[in-house]
Amino acid sequence: MPTTAIIVPCRLESTRFPRKLLHPVRGRPLLLHVADRIRAQAPELPLWFAVDHELLATPLRAAGFQTLLTDPRHASGTDRLAEANRTVRAACVINVQADEPLVSGAQLRALAALIAGDSPMATLATPFRTAADFLNPNQVKVAFTSTADAGGTGGRALMFSRAPIPFARDRAGQMDDAWVRTNPCFKHLGLYAYHADLLEKFSSLPPGRYEQIEKLEQLRVLENGHAILVSVSEDPSIGVDTPEDAVKFEAWLA
Repeated sequence: MPTTAIIVPCRLESTRFPRKLLHPVRGRPLLLHVADRIRAQAPELPLWFAVDHELLATPLRAAGFQTLLTDPRHASGTDRLAEANRTVRAACVINVQADEPLVSGAQLRALAALIAGDSPMATLATPFRTAADFLNPNQVKVAFTSTADAGGTGGRALMFSRAPIPFARDRAGQMDDAWVRTNPCFKHLGLYAYHADLLEKFSSLPPGRYEQIEKLEQLRVLENGHAILVSVSEDPSIGVDTPEDAVKFEAWLA
């Protein structure tokens, strides 16, 4: 039984970008770019893919990756992780999103270090650079305490929101790029780590009020009284949510 394992939840269908994990980027499915990246960046960590369809499992298996077929009816990726870990049986699980092809070894090792402590959950953030990104409701913000529990820059999460937090009251809400770069404005990165017991009971926790308003499931953890550690990463990130994002990633590869 591994102490810490990476499990990547993979869903075939996507509302904004149909079957995006199979979208070809330089002739290979996006999912394989993500898989190769994780294996190259963190070869020391066991790696599994929790898929909901054989169409996703087939290219992964052909490339030598371990896959687990999970229930396609899961409401969230966290529920899919929990099902997969009943087979993997890791004490701690790192969740990498299947549409994040630039995940770095430093990010994965930071999560592994955080989750080795007492906090049942950990995640990452990165500084915003522009006011346009900070004000974009599709880019999730996180506020956290200024002292990290496990070393490095970060602390305990206070709130996740699609709204711009902190809100600059004295500027009447007018924020320019310089203000954003010099204040604690952090984007939440969709990378998580869990203790297995919290992962297993997540789906049985009552949905929180703010979770239902913001449509951010990590708020369920905070609203039920569990701590989430946050570490800051300066590594670049491209989340592929739309066909335009796939074009950006292909340009990055070039």
